[in-house]
Amino acid sequence: MTMDEFQKKFGTEEACRAYLYEMRWPNGFICPKCGHTEHFDIKARNKYQCKKCNHQTSVTVGTIMEKTRTPLTKWFLAMYLVAEDKRGFSAMALQRKIGVAYVTAWTMLQKIRFAMGERDAAYILSGMVEMDEGFFGGAAQGGKRGRGTEKTAVLVSVSLTEQGKPRYARMKTLETVDSEAVREFAKARIAQGSEIKTDGLAIYNCLATEGFVHIPVKFDPKSQPEHLHWTHIIISNAKAFVNGTFHGLDTKHLQRYLDEFCYRLNRRYLSQDLFLHLAHACSLAPPKPYYALIE
Repeated sequence: MTMDEFQKKFGTEEACRAYLYEMRWPNGFICPKCGHTEHFDIKARNKYQCKKCNHQTSVTVGTIMEKTRTPLTKWFLAMYLVAEDKRGFSAMALQRKIGVAYVTAWTMLQKIRFAMGERDAAYILSGMVEMDEGFFGGAAQGGKRGRGTEKTAVLVSVSLTEQGKPRYARMKTLETVDSEAVREFAKARIAQGSEIKTDGLAIYNCLATEGFVHIPVKFDPKSQPEHLHWTHIIISNAKAFVNGTFHGLDTKHLQRYLDEFCYRLNRRYLSQDLFLHLAHACSLAPPKPYYALIE
C-alpha cells in the first residue's frame, strides 16, 4: 500500500473507526456484555449502546487504543510507518512524523509492539527446530563476552522448512539461563515430538525428558560451521536491529523489541500486506495501559 493509497483509505477518523468496527464485529454488532445484536448509534460520542442491557462500548474498547486521546488517524499512520520501515521506528522519529509528544509516541510504539507479541504468541514451532541463547547489550567490564557476562540473556528458537530454511522464530528474555528456563520456553512454544538441535550445554538435556527429540552437538566453528546456522544468523540480525535503530536497550523493555523483530521475520513474505496484518493485530490485542508498559 502506497502512502497515497493509505491516505485515501484511512485519512479520516470515520474511515479508521469503520475499519475497526469491521475487525471487531465482522458479522454485525454484538454487545460485549450480554451478546445482544441490536443497538443504538450514539454518534456524538462515537459509541454504541445495546438495546437490551444499555451497555455502551466503542470500537477501541478492548484494544490497545482503549481510552486513547490520540486521533485514530495518527494511530493508523503510526502502524503504517512501523510496517513500512523494516529497520523499525524510534519514538523520536515517530514524534516528528505524526506530530505528537515524545511520551505519546513512545507509548504508541510500545503498545504496537505488545500487539505484535500477542499475535505471535499463537505461533507454535514444530518439525526441525534450532535452539540457542544469545546475549544482548554492551560487553561487561573487562570486555568479557557471551555466557557469564552482565548482558541480557535471550533464548532463541527457529523452526526450519524441509529445505532447511527458517520458517518462524520465537525469542524470550531470561533472568537466569538454566534448565528450568529452557523447559518452560520449549513447552510453551514448541510442539511435542519436534526435533530440537542445540549445542552441548547441559541445560538443554532436559528437552529429552519433555517429549522432544533432543539433538545436542558440541559446537566447533571449524568442523561444524553449519550447526545452528540460522539461529546464529537471526541472533546477529536481531542485535543489528536493536543496536542500529534503537542504539541498545535495557532488559526492562527488550522483550517487546524482540517481539517486533520476530513479528517482522515471521511475516517477511507478506511485506506488501504487513500494514493490514499489523492493523488487524492491533484491533485484536487487549488493552495495555501506560503503567503496565513501564513496570
